[in-house]
Amino acid sequence: MNFLAHLYLSGNDPEIMVGNFIGDFVRGRNVHEQFQQNIATGIELHREIDEFTDSHLVVLESKKRLRLKYRHYAPVIVDVFYDHFLAIHWRSFHPLSLPDFATYAYSELERHEAILPERVLHMMPYMIRGNWLVNYAKTEGIHRALSGMSRRTPYESKMDEAVHDLEKYFHEFESEFLLFFPELKQMSESFINSKGFMARNQ
Repeated sequence: MNFLAHLYLSGNDPEIMVGNFIGDFVRGRNVHEQFQQNIATGIELHREIDEFTDSHLVVLESKKRLRLKYRHYAPVIVDVFYDHFLAIHWRSFHPLSLPDFATYAYSELERHEAILPERVLHMMPYMIRGNWLVNYAKTEGIHRALSGMSRRTPYESKMDEAVHDLEKYFHEFESEFLLFFPELKQMSESFINSKGFMARNQ
């Protein structure tokens, strides 16, 4: 999953949310030695989410639709597509509006600036200025996100063309997201609850 989903799936603890957000930028298994408990739990949650997503049969169908053209970049594209559908269906999942949730998330990330990895610190001003989380609801926002990723890849990825596949197979991807995401939400809530935290967003 991409940034919006990881932030959303973090329950009600802001430090778990920050840890979940930075999960891709943290190396090593000893996260409880690198960060305080709640941040480390968020990083662990991030990894659980990625593992659950990568092996899910519904997600594999989404990836298969893109695999021939985009090869090993297909999973990255599907992650961004699923953030698009989360943003579109946001009101079904969270009591706050998406703009209000985005403002809250940006504020918490800035408040925890001291523990953010260098790559996150570099990215954050662009993310906030471009309001990425809200703009995931727009096709243009998805195109911008994937084009930016395409420019940063060392090999030709064609990710800048992927929005055409989103438009062509919109209903297929949407159906797969709506089938998969409640299961991912339930898994994330169970993980958070097992750590003694409150998981519910609504």
